Amino acid sequence: MNSNNLNMGAINYQPKTLLQRLKWLDWAYAAVLFLGAIFAYTKYGSYMDVYEAGFLFGAAALFSYLGWQWKAIGKLVIAIAVISLFSISLYHGDQARATQAFMLRFLISSQSAIMWMNVLFVLAMVTYWFAMYKRSDFAGKVASSLTWTAVLMGFVGLMVRWYESYLIAPEVGHIPISNLYEVFILFCLITSLLYLHYEQKFNTKQLGGFVLLVINAAVGFILWYTFDRHANGIQPLVPALQSYWMKIHVPANFVGYGSFSLAAMVASAYLLANKGILATRLPSLEILDDVMYKSIAIGFAFFTIATILGAIWAAEAWGGYWSWDPKETWALIVWLNYAAWLHLRMVKGLRGPVLAWWALIGLVVTTFAFLGVNMFLSGLHSYGTL
Repeated sequence: MNSNNLNMGAINYQPKTLLQRLKWLDWAYAAVLFLGAIFAYTKYGSYMDVYEAGFLFGAAALFSYLGWQWKAIGKLVIAIAVISLFSISLYHGDQARATQAFMLRFLISSQSAIMWMNVLFVLAMVTYWFAMYKRSDFAGKVASSLTWTAVLMGFVGLMVRWYESYLIAPEVGHIPISNLYEVFILFCLITSLLYLHYEQKFNTKQLGGFVLLVINAAVGFILWYTFDRHANGIQPLVPALQSYWMKIHVPANFVGYGSFSLAAMVASAYLLANKGILATRLPSLEILDDVMYKSIAIGFAFFTIATILGAIWAAEAWGGYWSWDPKETWALIVWLNYAAWLHLRMVKGLRGPVLAWWALIGLVVTTFAFLGVNMFLSGLHSYGTL
């Protein structure tokens, strides 16, 4: 009888839906986001077209959903909003205060926040490697905290930079994802968030040092671009970039780039563990393989969306969906590369070092499509020159 009751209980049990799992704090979080969107629309709606208004409220819905699914994102969004609004309030409409007010000059102007992001990413990388070497859970938690704080400061820097662009002139103002300096920051932030998601899901703090290597390569570029090239200033958008498509095409692209880069660094850890190097300190080969696969699958989905959006944008800006521009051609090469990778894993069942090497070499292909095209080739996409 008891056994039957247990079986019936198992049959009748239905997992709760997302809406059923939500608590009042979750609804309050969503309400704050939508109230913020409404406030922004009432204040700046006259400057928005229907697409921009849609993006505004769509972003509130998207981040509400993300915050419900991953509580840490909700906390991050609220922290970014609070610190960014506080920073903006210190400007009093005068960009010169970025170098005058103490808090702005040393902490939360766009440049200061981004420099703190860079420093924190370096410290996080060193701490992750230390944590793995010493097998220290405490050091691993510190490394995660440093990474989260770096992400917070990076997003604050971008939000304040967005505001600063409008202080220069209303016609100059634009979302800060239009040049190499800005998109390298975006790359760091997206790649970090993707890693932090897998770290929490699989408890893989041992991978932090590997992933932070590629993030800190981007940090090195940001520092070089800032201090050697002095190319970190806010510039007006060229006509082709003055489009609402930029607001969705570029972030989707960089979710792809970030995911592919994450997969490559996990692949490097897989190859080491497969040879017995650091095998006792790294997650199992099965977990490494799963993270690598999930990263490429997510990256491929977003890269596909970005490519489609880019074609639509190209038709609007240049009159044709595809022109075999070098950037477009290399985007297609990247897409075909990871399509073949996924086909071999999902359809043919291939596993092991071959796919790990492929994912690692794929980073070289992706890097050339992202940066090499700007360095060695010219075309319609020559906006982010070195």
